Amino acid sequence: MLTKEKTRETLILLGAAYPDAGPELLYTTPFELLVATILSAQCTDKQVNKCTRALFQICHTPAQFAALAEEELAPHIKSCGFYQTKARHIIEAGKRIMQDFNGEVPRTMQELTSLPGVGRKTANVVMSNAFGIPAIAVDTHVFRVANRIGITDAGDVLKTEEQLKLAIPREYWSDAHHWLIFHGRRVCNARKPLCGQCCLTYLCEYHAKITQG
Repeated sequence: MLTKEKTRETLILLGAAYPDAGPELLYTTPFELLVATILSAQCTDKQVNKCTRALFQICHTPAQFAALAEEELAPHIKSCGFYQTKARHIIEAGKRIMQDFNGEVPRTMQELTSLPGVGRKTANVVMSNAFGIPAIAVDTHVFRVANRIGITDAGDVLKTEEQLKLAIPREYWSDAHHWLIFHGRRVCNARKPLCGQCCLTYLCEYHAKITQG
């Protein structure tokens, strides 16, 4: 794993490379972000945004979603995949928010993950982007890039999150999350990372391995 000094240098370089990094899901309220993030599982942000542009014109509050039947919501989100499960989770989340949280999206990890269809990644996305609470959501890009570079050395997303929180100062958690995602989408691709375009090659443990062997 990278030293603290190299991790700090990595973050500086990523921040300089992606100064405008931020959430790419479109939303105007915490609940819209929650819905969009649930829809984003196994789906691209671009496709989710295409779906929610139309969906949020029809309904966008917990009460409105809670009043829907699954067969009413499902056709509107079919393009996002796993639409029947996602429809059930979104409707049930709306009901729970109305019943248990006075119609407001909760702000803590424990409360958010008590909602149907909400795991740690989704909870971290909502906490960070909707409420400004420092958090690191480990999606496939964050997991891949953090472990490739050497900021972390973990075999699963939970350990990756834990190691990132230890390696990165808390005030940079949310920014670092977006930097890693942008780097994973634009340079450090899953199948063929564009090492020739990367600003981190002299720090990256993955690059060191492939060039030495």
